Amino acid sequence: MIGSSLEAVLFAFNNELPIFFTEREEPFRFDHFSPEIDLSYLKIEPVTRALRTFNGDKIVGVPKRVLWERLLFVLSLTTRIPVAHLCTSMRYDGQILTCTSEYSKLAEVKFDECYYFGDDNCTQLLPEKMVDSKQYICYDWVAFNSGGKHEIDLINTEDDFVKEIWYYSSDRIDGRTKVKDACAVSHLSEEDFANFDFSETMARFKVVHEMEERGMKGVFNGYCPKYGNPKYYKFKTSTIGRTKTKNYIQEYEEADNIIIPKVSLDELLEELSVSYVSYYNLIKHL
Repeated sequence: MIGSSLEAVLFAFNNELPIFFTEREEPFRFDHFSPEIDLSYLKIEPVTRALRTFNGDKIVGVPKRVLWERLLFVLSLTTRIPVAHLCTSMRYDGQILTCTSEYSKLAEVKFDECYYFGDDNCTQLLPEKMVDSKQYICYDWVAFNSGGKHEIDLINTEDDFVKEIWYYSSDRIDGRTKVKDACAVSHLSEEDFANFDFSETMARFKVVHEMEERGMKGVFNGYCPKYGNPKYYKFKTSTIGRTKTKNYIQEYEEADNIIIPKVSLDELLEELSVSYVSYYNLIKHL
């Protein structure tokens, strides 16, 4: 099986299949299951968290990344991730799937059937069909060098550019800190990335704009001598980086021995609650 998305890992786990991939397509850091989803049978403790927004608290459950990491860990213990994270490219010649790293060949794999969830660095497996408009989810990570202490966890806007702003305890500072950095989530087309109006710089400016529009302020700077009104410094920010993921379904030409599963996340989770029994002797020690 080829792919590393949450759906791909669930499918491999449920069907006890070996899994190959060149990139870790892990869930977005702030994607959560609903609080009703119980994963305690995988030794994942139930989590309920209230995210503070300007429209009231948003209640979320276990982060999806936690399940993704747990399933990959169990699969690795059962030797079902043969090339682990070492593979950087895969090529299929019609008979053999060759997995290579930057320096050498890792494996040659023959198969009767292959389940394919997509991998950008896997070539010649299936011809891609043309897509009219390629849409992406873009993540702009913003550091707050001043003004990062506040109680807000999420801001929603009505625009596709900086549609959501997620705040998190800064990874730049060791230990548990009250200083928050931000991740701005945008829905952009392929053409938008060449437009400065949708650049990392503009995303950073819009994050600050959305905060100020809602009355958020920087660090307190005393009082105005004449009127006694409180003064505040401006927010100071810098860009950490930008990543993106596909927000469209890539279609492929069909092949007899390569199957593209049509399964939903809900279906896979329902099957997971039964299939985990096959791994119970491992899971019970977690």
